[in-house]
Amino acid sequence: MYVKSLTLKGFKSFASATHMRLEPGITCIVGPNGSGKSNVVDALAWVMGEQGAKSLRGGKMEDVIFAGTTGRAALGRAEVTMTIDNSDGALPIDYTEVTISRTMFRNGGSEYAINGTSCRLLDIQELLSDSGIGREMHVIVGQGQLDAVLRATPEERRGFIEEAAGVLKHRKRKEKAIRKLEGMEANLSRVADLTTEIRRQLGPLGRQAETARKAAVIQADARDARHRLLADDLVRMTSALQQEVADEQAMLERRKVLEQAVLAARTRITEHEEAGASAAAELAAAQQRAVRLASLTDKLTATASLAAERVRLLGQDEEVETTSGRDPEALREQAARARADEEELRADIARVGEELAAAVAAREAAERAHAAEQQRIAALAQRAADRREGLARLAGQVGARRSRIEAREAEVGRLEEVVATALARADEADREFTRLEGTIADEEGSEEGLDEVYERAAEAHDAAEAEVERIVEAGRVADRDRQSAQARLEALELSLRRKDGVEALREAAEDEHEILGSVAELVTVTGGHEAAVAAALDQAGNALALGSIDAAARAVERLRTDDAGRATLVVGATARPSDRTAWPSLPAGAVWALDVVTAPESVRPAVEQVLERVALVADTPAALALLDEVGDLTAVTEEGDVYGPGFVRGGSSAAPSLLELQAAVDETREVLLDATRRSEESTFALTSARATLAERVEARDAAMEALHESDARMAAVAEQLGGLGTTTRTARAEAERTRAKIADVTTALDADRTELAELEQRLEDASSEPTDDDGDDATDDRERLELEASSARTAETEVRLSLRTKEERARSLHGRAESLEGAARNEIAARERLRARRERRRREAEVAATVETAATWSAERTAAAATVAAQQRDAGEAARAERDEALRGLRTELTEQQDALRELTDEVHRDEVARAQQIAKIEQLQTKAIEELGMDPDVLMEEYGPHQLVPHVAGPDEDPEAEDFPEPQPYVRELQEKRLRTAERGLKSLGKVNPLALEEFAALEERHTFLTTQLEDLRQSKKDLLDIVAEIDERVEQVFSEAFADTAEQFEGVFSRLFPGGEGRLVLTDPGNMLTTGIEVEARPPGKKVKRLSLLSGGERSLVAVALLVSIFKARPSPFYIMDEVEAALDDTNLGRLIMLFEELRDSSQLIVITHQKKTMEVADALYGVSMRSDGITTVVSQRLRDVAPADEQAQPA
Repeated sequence: MYVKSLTLKGFKSFASATHMRLEPGITCIVGPNGSGKSNVVDALAWVMGEQGAKSLRGGKMEDVIFAGTTGRAALGRAEVTMTIDNSDGALPIDYTEVTISRTMFRNGGSEYAINGTSCRLLDIQELLSDSGIGREMHVIVGQGQLDAVLRATPEERRGFIEEAAGVLKHRKRKEKAIRKLEGMEANLSRVADLTTEIRRQLGPLGRQAETARKAAVIQADARDARHRLLADDLVRMTSALQQEVADEQAMLERRKVLEQAVLAARTRITEHEEAGASAAAELAAAQQRAVRLASLTDKLTATASLAAERVRLLGQDEEVETTSGRDPEALREQAARARADEEELRADIARVGEELAAAVAAREAAERAHAAEQQRIAALAQRAADRREGLARLAGQVGARRSRIEAREAEVGRLEEVVATALARADEADREFTRLEGTIADEEGSEEGLDEVYERAAEAHDAAEAEVERIVEAGRVADRDRQSAQARLEALELSLRRKDGVEALREAAEDEHEILGSVAELVTVTGGHEAAVAAALDQAGNALALGSIDAAARAVERLRTDDAGRATLVVGATARPSDRTAWPSLPAGAVWALDVVTAPESVRPAVEQVLERVALVADTPAALALLDEVGDLTAVTEEGDVYGPGFVRGGSSAAPSLLELQAAVDETREVLLDATRRSEESTFALTSARATLAERVEARDAAMEALHESDARMAAVAEQLGGLGTTTRTARAEAERTRAKIADVTTALDADRTELAELEQRLEDASSEPTDDDGDDATDDRERLELEASSARTAETEVRLSLRTKEERARSLHGRAESLEGAARNEIAARERLRARRERRRREAEVAATVETAATWSAERTAAAATVAAQQRDAGEAARAERDEALRGLRTELTEQQDALRELTDEVHRDEVARAQQIAKIEQLQTKAIEELGMDPDVLMEEYGPHQLVPHVAGPDEDPEAEDFPEPQPYVRELQEKRLRTAERGLKSLGKVNPLALEEFAALEERHTFLTTQLEDLRQSKKDLLDIVAEIDERVEQVFSEAFADTAEQFEGVFSRLFPGGEGRLVLTDPGNMLTTGIEVEARPPGKKVKRLSLLSGGERSLVAVALLVSIFKARPSPFYIMDEVEAALDDTNLGRLIMLFEELRDSSQLIVITHQKKTMEVADALYGVSMRSDGITTVVSQRLRDVAPADEQAQPA
């Protein structure tokens, strides 16, 4: 069996469908980092059912789907298909090729298939587990997993071997069986409790059934009485209601007459109100007309007065209106003079402008001459500055070279000191390294002693922990027993409570000192004869013991008065003591009942009297034999059958008697006390055991801490050794680098000295060159030309100022002329406006006179109309007063009629309310008949009304089929009420009645039979599951023992090959318990004494992990293994040793190896090259090496 092919579609970086045909033997997958090689390993783990996203190097499971790149969009699903060659039948399926596929969608959905058929993940895991490929994927050794193997706990290392040996499926079966057992234990306990409870309930329920039969008869009598009483109530209330309805009709007729009278009065009032409303409208119109005419007269009179005043004002002589301005002609003459002055100034402005142009030309010429002289002087100054700058630059270069030479000389000295310091530091590190090497041997010697201390502390801790668990379990059992006993005690005490005359006496007793208690409570039976003694005592066993005959008489009278039922009473003081001297001797196996009964002296005589000459025997034959032999006595068997002279009492077992229940209560109390005692003892012991455990934990932790401190010290020493070696190498390398730097600085120093000599010569030559001396003459010419330019600028400014002054005066004259001309025009317009205003005043005076005449005439006419309107208004107000008086009389009459109608209506309403209440009562009775009696009210009155005769109903103790029943009697309500009270009292005397007792008794008996069968089935199933668990444990122990032995043997051989001269072995942490023991790895490389893995180097740790895994692979081979860069940390020598192991594994398993090592590639049967394109998508190429080798051989020359 091997992996034949692998197809990836959309899985991680495999965006395109990629098909890889794999070969038996070793297949190496190579490629640069980040190209997607490990994605092939993830795909194999994923398709075989891996569920951890972190195991697949992702944050969530959807990360396995191709996420897209800049050149290709993300995909919606990932699919991986693995085809396995099953020619050898390693997989339990009838196919030579098995294809397993898994598909993941972006929404989180996942599908699995085997050979194209949909299946569950569990189906794939179970299919692969049968071939040695477990759920933990031990066949896949990924990056970093080697160190995880070394860091694993002993129990986790055991898991590696168990998975390879196929033990995990047995453990799953065991866990499943244990879970079933836990669930079954609860069911078993519950069914047992239910069976016991039901068995206890069967007896009381039988008595309840008999009580229910009696109650049914009494209830029938009470029901008949209720029917007749309710029918009588309905008949009487219906008759009364009919009479009230007749009275109501007469009152309604009277109310109808009053309502018509009220309606007529309201009609008359409405007619008067309508007439009054019409007249009121006319009166209001007249009032408004009078008011408006009076107001209009006043307004016209005022208007006439205003018009007269207006005419007077406009008719007065007007004052002569004149303008306050100057003569327009004078203004025009002044404007003409201003225009002439402006023309003269314009001519002067033109002349001054010509002068300004000449001054500007002179100024520009002077400035050009001055600028030319300035440029000539600046050129001379620049040449002098350039010479000075050249000299300064040469001097600076000379100084810089001298400073550089001094700095390089100082640098050489400093570097020589650095060389000396580095060499001294290297020598010191060498000496410290030699000293620390001597301390490692001492630390290794103390390490072994710490290991022994920790192992002893761990064993003591485990023993203390086991003791705590044992005490906890004992306390749990005691608590469970206590709870069970408490529940049983409560149930038994509840059964002792009775609702009969005895209980009524105990609850209502006045002379409590006269009540001694229940006989069942006072009597104690020994030897397990409770049932027999209870049968012998019969009713006396359930009786109440009293101190005197008077108390018994009062108790009977109370029961009769309270109608509380009957009771059996025992009076110990009146009973005569039993004389046992005349009793015969009993044969073997028989015992007198008094010999097993203990009772206080207050009731002892009564008990002796009841049990006089009563013998207890084993069974019926013994009782018959005893009667034949002795004769005058009573024999009682253990089952409760009583045999006496002339009578026998017995049969099937009845409900437990009070005596038996009391004995059970006493026994349960003892069990409860014992369980409580055991629980308290467990609590105290647990406190002590936990204190001991805490001490052991502290001791174990202290030992572990010491061991860790030792490991830390040794690790610190190893780290110091590594640091010292690094320090030595670093110091010597620094000395070499510094020597090389000194040589470079010396070479640069010689070059600087040569360059300094050249610069000094150039500075000397430049300093000896001649300089220019004509600067003073150039300065005089420049000052003269500057003075001429300044004079030209001043002349230009004066001419320009004169020009600006004359232009300002011209603008002022021009503005004055414009102002004078505007003033002349304004004066002419003002004179025209004055003439128009005088004409308008004349026309307004004429209009005001006309208005005065019209207003006077209108005022006279409106005054006459106002007088007429006032007369009409007064007449309307008088008519309104007469109408109001008549309307008040009509309203008084209406009020009287409404009061009468209201009183009659209230009376009708009161009758209606009373009638509604009576109807509600009738409806309540009808509802009661329907809901409580289940009969239609009409049918009830017809069949049970007072007109019907009352038949005789048979009592609880009468024969319902007897023929001598009394004749039916006429209905008498008092007799029926008495009959109902008697029935209710009879039901009360029966106590609480279960109407379904008969059906419940049959159902309970059937359920008891069913539960008994189920209980037996559960017990058998529990036994079968325990057998399965034991069988699985035996199988697991056998398989693991064999697998461990084979793996340990292989580990020693593999370790010796990877570490020639070294020693390695696997050790069980608890050899006495092969089901839970862990596995420790001891490894001692050649030349070292340490066995702890933490002290090994990184390469040695990797080799130890490889040795463990290869040992498991060789001891329990799987069809294929996948290894992801497991040899990355190995050197060439160790890599060669590992490759030899790979070649051995190739004979039994297929190896798929992710590698960068050329040696590993050389032993491969096929190579797959993995690369990633620029678009982020992985592609693969393959080559079968066994096809290449023959071609190479043919290409070689013969």
